[in-house]
Amino acid sequence: MAEQIHIEVVYGLATRQELIALPVAKGTTIEQAIIESGIMDMFDDIDLTKNKVGIWSRAAKLSDELEDLDRIEIYRPLIADPKEVRKRRAEKAKEEGRADKVTGGRVNNLRAKP
Repeated sequence: MAEQIHIEVVYGLATRQELIALPVAKGTTIEQAIIESGIMDMFDDIDLTKNKVGIWSRAAKLSDELEDLDRIEIYRPLIADPKEVRKRRAEKAKEEGRADKVTGGRVNNLRAKP
């Protein structure tokens, strides 16, 4: 019998999260463990050709072999580019007077007005 290791597979949406703990054979890959966990039957939006994966918040490949106590995280695709979202939020803050138009930082009421 092959040596067993214990792992977790996690996936979450805004309204629902799932964590599955399971024993797998030593040498199991991330992809094999995800399939074996059955999590893809619980969430139809998981597509391993599109979703990125990681182990404990570090990016990983589906072909990486697991170690004891690894937690596989399946990441959802980004809806918006984070840089673009921050840029729009900063522009809005400047327009509303919540940010300094020159520095982009918070408005300093102590600074002399020209």
